Amino acid sequence: MTPWIYVLIGAVLALLLLWTVKRMMGFTAQKPEDYEDRTPDFDIRKHLNGPIVCEGVIYGPTGRVSSRFVADFHCAWDGDTGSMKEHFVYDDGSTQQREWHLHLSDGGAIRATAEDVVGEGSGRQTGPTVSLTYRIRLPEGAGGHVLDTVDWMYLTPNGTIMNRSQFRKFGIKVAELVATMRPKDAA
Repeated sequence: MTPWIYVLIGAVLALLLLWTVKRMMGFTAQKPEDYEDRTPDFDIRKHLNGPIVCEGVIYGPTGRVSSRFVADFHCAWDGDTGSMKEHFVYDDGSTQQREWHLHLSDGGAIRATAEDVVGEGSGRQTGPTVSLTYRIRLPEGAGGHVLDTVDWMYLTPNGTIMNRSQFRKFGIKVAELVATMRPKDAA
């Protein structure tokens, strides 16, 4: 065999190894079952209810902070159906509104819609976590791109919620969000 065949085989094996590591060990490799035996239990009807303050940062594709924000959320539930109104204020002075419509099913399954979500998001609450995947359309000022989103919320022992989201285009991470959420009266 020629040396180029060895190079090609090596490159294919390296890509396969990289893909396997990302698939098995990366942020997106988490599964709700990974958390089902942990506590405290995250019940979105309880922990995402009433006025909530949110503070966070958005990292761009290079890993540097591209934006910071504070947000006020108001969540209300009627049985297993809820709405979460969000008002964001970004560090450049711009604002954004979003209203999520949430439905919780038996077994912790979640369905979620919002005006800028393409189709319907789906997820699950398990142990101290909530996971949600959806496709979000960015505002026209940000290019109007549709991004695949993986969103994880982790309930801490003191009731604060840590949120980590990754946004991908064609499988490539283009942004990441890290935020805290807590009841407004505790802020």
